[in-house]
Amino acid sequence: MKIGIIGAGNIGGNLTRRLTALGYDVSVANSRGPHTLTALAEETGATPVAVIEAARGAEIVVVTIPLKNIPDLPPGLFDGAADGFAVIDTGNYYPKERDGRIAAIEDKGLTESRWTQQHLGHPVIKAFNGTYAQDILDKPRPKDDPERMALPVAGDDEAAKKFVRDLIDELGFDTVDAGGIDDSWRQQPGTPVYGLRGGVDAVTKALAGASPKRPAAFRE
Repeated sequence: MKIGIIGAGNIGGNLTRRLTALGYDVSVANSRGPHTLTALAEETGATPVAVIEAARGAEIVVVTIPLKNIPDLPPGLFDGAADGFAVIDTGNYYPKERDGRIAAIEDKGLTESRWTQQHLGHPVIKAFNGTYAQDILDKPRPKDDPERMALPVAGDDEAAKKFVRDLIDELGFDTVDAGGIDDSWRQQPGTPVYGLRGGVDAVTKALAGASPKRPAAFRE
Protein backbone atom coordinates (compact mmCIF):
# COMPACT_ATOMS: atom_id res chain seq x y z
CA MET A 1 0.00 0.00 0.00
CA LYS A 2 1.17 3.49 -0.81
CA ILE A 3 0.97 6.22 1.82
CA GLY A 4 1.57 9.93 1.25
CA ILE A 5 2.72 12.13 4.14
CA ILE A 6 2.46 15.90 3.89
CA GLY A 7 4.60 17.39 6.62
CA ALA A 8 7.92 16.04 7.83
CA GLY A 9 8.03 17.43 11.35
CA ASN A 10 8.06 15.31 14.48
CA ILE A 11 4.84 13.38 13.78
CA GLY A 12 5.31 13.17 10.01
CA GLY A 13 8.93 12.14 10.32
CA ASN A 14 8.27 9.40 12.84
CA LEU A 15 5.28 8.07 10.93
CA THR A 16 7.58 7.91 7.90
CA ARG A 17 10.07 5.89 9.93
CA ARG A 18 7.51 3.42 11.28
CA LEU A 19 5.53 2.96 8.08
CA THR A 20 8.57 2.34 5.92
CA ALA A 21 9.83 -0.14 8.52
CA LEU A 22 6.53 -1.99 8.11
CA GLY A 23 7.12 -2.19 4.37
CA TYR A 24 4.81 0.54 3.11
CA ASP A 25 5.65 2.61 0.05
CA VAL A 26 5.85 6.10 1.55
CA SER A 27 6.09 9.43 -0.25
CA VAL A 28 6.88 12.37 2.00
CA ALA A 29 6.68 16.09 1.32
CA ASN A 30 7.15 19.37 3.13
CA SER A 31 6.80 23.05 2.35
CA ARG A 32 10.54 23.52 1.74
CA GLY A 33 10.85 21.03 -1.09
CA PRO A 34 12.07 17.46 -1.57
CA HIS A 35 15.76 18.47 -1.57
CA THR A 36 15.40 19.17 2.19
CA LEU A 37 14.24 15.60 2.86
CA THR A 38 17.34 13.80 1.62
CA ALA A 39 18.45 12.67 5.08
CA LEU A 40 15.02 11.28 5.99
CA ALA A 41 14.80 9.53 2.63
CA GLU A 42 18.23 7.95 3.04
CA GLU A 43 17.36 6.83 6.57
CA THR A 44 13.98 5.32 5.74
CA GLY A 45 13.79 4.58 2.02
CA ALA A 46 10.82 6.95 1.66
CA THR A 47 10.51 8.94 -1.56
CA PRO A 48 10.81 12.71 -1.15
CA VAL A 49 8.35 14.56 -3.39
CA ALA A 50 6.76 17.97 -3.89
CA VAL A 51 3.57 18.55 -1.91
CA ILE A 52 1.41 18.36 -5.04
CA GLU A 53 2.78 14.86 -5.74
CA ALA A 54 2.43 13.40 -2.25
CA ALA A 55 -1.04 11.92 -2.72
CA ARG A 56 -0.53 10.38 -6.15
CA GLY A 57 -1.46 6.71 -5.98
CA ALA A 58 -1.85 6.91 -2.20
CA GLU A 59 -4.48 4.93 -0.34
CA ILE A 60 -3.87 6.95 2.81
CA VAL A 61 -2.70 10.57 2.91
CA VAL A 62 -1.46 11.99 6.22
CA VAL A 63 -1.73 15.77 6.57
CA THR A 64 0.47 16.82 9.46
CA ILE A 65 1.24 20.52 9.09
CA PRO A 66 0.47 23.61 11.21
CA LEU A 67 -3.22 24.47 11.06
CA LYS A 68 -2.50 27.98 9.78
CA ASN A 69 -0.84 26.46 6.68
CA ILE A 70 -3.81 24.30 5.64
CA PRO A 71 -5.30 27.00 3.36
CA ASP A 72 -1.94 27.29 1.57
CA LEU A 73 -1.99 23.70 0.31
CA PRO A 74 -2.21 23.61 -3.48
CA PRO A 75 -5.47 23.00 -5.34
CA GLY A 76 -5.72 19.53 -6.83
CA LEU A 77 -3.79 18.14 -3.86
CA PHE A 78 -5.60 14.79 -4.06
CA ASP A 79 -5.68 14.46 -7.84
CA GLY A 80 -4.39 11.02 -8.70
CA ALA A 81 -4.95 9.51 -5.26
CA ALA A 82 -6.21 5.91 -5.19
CA ASP A 83 -9.94 5.25 -5.29
CA GLY A 84 -11.45 5.36 -1.82
CA PHE A 85 -8.38 6.98 -0.25
CA ALA A 86 -8.49 8.16 3.36
CA VAL A 87 -7.03 11.37 4.78
CA ILE A 88 -5.58 11.45 8.30
CA ASP A 89 -5.59 14.88 9.95
CA THR A 90 -3.17 15.19 12.87
CA GLY A 91 -3.66 18.93 13.30
CA ASN A 92 -4.26 21.06 16.38
CA TYR A 93 -5.23 24.70 16.81
CA TYR A 94 -2.69 26.69 18.81
CA PRO A 95 -3.88 30.30 18.43
CA LYS A 96 -1.48 31.88 20.89
CA GLU A 97 1.69 29.97 20.15
CA ARG A 98 1.51 29.48 16.38
CA ASP A 99 -1.68 29.74 14.34
CA GLY A 100 -3.16 33.10 15.18
CA ARG A 101 -6.90 33.61 15.37
CA ILE A 102 -9.06 31.47 13.06
CA ALA A 103 -12.52 33.05 13.08
CA ALA A 104 -14.47 29.97 11.99
CA ILE A 105 -13.09 28.05 14.96
CA GLU A 106 -13.37 30.87 17.48
CA ASP A 107 -16.70 32.40 16.40
CA LYS A 108 -18.60 29.57 14.73
CA GLY A 109 -17.42 26.83 17.05
CA LEU A 110 -16.14 24.55 14.29
CA THR A 111 -13.94 21.72 15.44
CA GLU A 112 -10.39 21.95 14.17
CA SER A 113 -10.86 18.97 11.89
CA ARG A 114 -14.18 20.23 10.50
CA TRP A 115 -12.38 23.44 9.52
CA THR A 116 -9.52 21.44 7.99
CA GLN A 117 -11.94 19.16 6.15
CA GLN A 118 -13.72 22.15 4.61
CA HIS A 119 -10.43 23.53 3.29
CA LEU A 120 -9.25 20.17 1.97
CA GLY A 121 -12.55 19.36 0.32
CA HIS A 122 -12.34 15.73 1.40
CA PRO A 123 -13.43 13.87 4.55
CA VAL A 124 -10.71 13.56 7.18
CA ILE A 125 -10.03 11.13 10.01
CA LYS A 126 -8.61 12.84 13.08
CA ALA A 127 -5.85 10.78 14.68
CA PHE A 128 -2.38 11.18 16.23
CA ASN A 129 -3.13 14.79 17.19
CA GLY A 130 -2.60 14.14 20.89
CA THR A 131 0.17 11.56 20.51
CA TYR A 132 3.73 12.30 21.56
CA ALA A 133 5.84 11.94 18.44
CA GLN A 134 8.48 9.82 20.17
CA ASP A 135 5.80 7.38 21.32
CA ILE A 136 5.21 6.44 17.68
CA LEU A 137 8.70 4.93 17.75
CA ASP A 138 8.97 3.83 21.36
CA LYS A 139 5.50 2.69 22.48
CA PRO A 140 4.19 0.16 19.93
CA ARG A 141 3.07 -3.06 21.64
CA PRO A 142 1.58 -6.33 20.35
CA LYS A 143 -2.12 -7.01 20.66
CA ASP A 144 -3.30 -7.92 24.17
CA ASP A 145 -0.19 -6.43 25.76
CA PRO A 146 -1.45 -4.79 28.98
CA GLU A 147 0.75 -1.76 28.32
CA ARG A 148 -0.57 -1.19 24.80
CA MET A 149 -1.64 2.41 24.35
CA ALA A 150 -4.90 3.43 22.68
CA LEU A 151 -5.45 6.43 20.42
CA PRO A 152 -8.77 8.23 19.84
CA VAL A 153 -9.92 8.32 16.22
CA ALA A 154 -12.75 10.53 14.94
CA GLY A 155 -14.34 10.80 11.51
CA ASP A 156 -17.60 10.78 9.57
CA ASP A 157 -16.61 8.25 6.91
CA GLU A 158 -16.94 4.90 8.64
CA ALA A 159 -15.07 2.95 5.95
CA ALA A 160 -12.16 5.40 6.04
CA LYS A 161 -12.17 5.34 9.83
CA LYS A 162 -11.90 1.55 9.87
CA PHE A 163 -9.09 1.74 7.30
CA VAL A 164 -7.17 4.15 9.54
CA ARG A 165 -7.89 2.20 12.72
CA ASP A 166 -6.56 -0.96 11.07
CA LEU A 167 -3.38 0.88 10.13
CA ILE A 168 -2.94 2.17 13.68
CA ASP A 169 -3.42 -1.37 14.97
CA GLU A 170 -0.64 -2.50 12.68
CA LEU A 171 1.54 0.30 14.03
CA GLY A 172 1.14 -1.24 17.49
CA PHE A 173 -1.64 0.77 19.13
CA ASP A 174 -5.26 0.15 20.05
CA THR A 175 -7.91 2.68 19.02
CA VAL A 176 -11.12 4.09 20.45
CA ASP A 177 -13.85 5.42 18.19
CA ALA A 178 -14.26 9.06 19.23
CA GLY A 179 -17.31 9.71 17.06
CA GLY A 180 -17.73 11.98 14.07
CA ILE A 181 -15.74 15.05 13.13
CA ASP A 182 -18.18 17.30 14.99
CA ASP A 183 -17.40 15.21 18.08
CA SER A 184 -13.65 15.57 17.64
CA TRP A 185 -13.53 18.42 20.15
CA ARG A 186 -13.25 15.59 22.67
CA GLN A 187 -9.62 15.05 21.58
CA GLN A 188 -8.56 18.64 20.90
CA PRO A 189 -5.78 20.31 22.97
CA GLY A 190 -6.66 20.84 26.60
CA THR A 191 -9.03 17.86 26.84
CA PRO A 192 -8.41 14.91 29.20
CA VAL A 193 -7.39 12.57 26.36
CA TYR A 194 -4.91 14.98 24.80
CA GLY A 195 -1.43 13.58 25.50
CA LEU A 196 -2.87 10.70 27.54
CA ARG A 197 -0.75 7.57 27.58
CA GLY A 198 -3.43 5.06 28.44
CA GLY A 199 -5.23 1.99 27.25
CA VAL A 200 -8.73 1.60 25.83
CA ASP A 201 -10.51 2.04 29.17
CA ALA A 202 -8.55 5.15 30.12
CA VAL A 203 -9.04 6.75 26.70
CA THR A 204 -12.76 5.93 26.69
CA LYS A 205 -13.15 7.52 30.13
CA ALA A 206 -11.16 10.59 29.11
CA LEU A 207 -13.28 11.14 26.00
CA ALA A 208 -16.44 10.89 28.09
CA GLY A 209 -15.10 13.45 30.55
CA ALA A 210 -14.30 16.14 27.99
CA SER A 211 -16.01 19.54 27.96
CA PRO A 212 -17.08 21.21 24.72
CA LYS A 213 -15.85 24.56 26.06
CA ARG A 214 -12.41 25.24 24.63
CA PRO A 215 -9.91 25.96 27.44
CA ALA A 216 -8.75 29.58 27.67
CA ALA A 217 -5.18 28.55 26.89
CA PHE A 218 -6.38 27.35 23.48
CA ARG A 219 -8.51 30.37 22.58
CA GLU A 220 -7.34 33.68 21.15
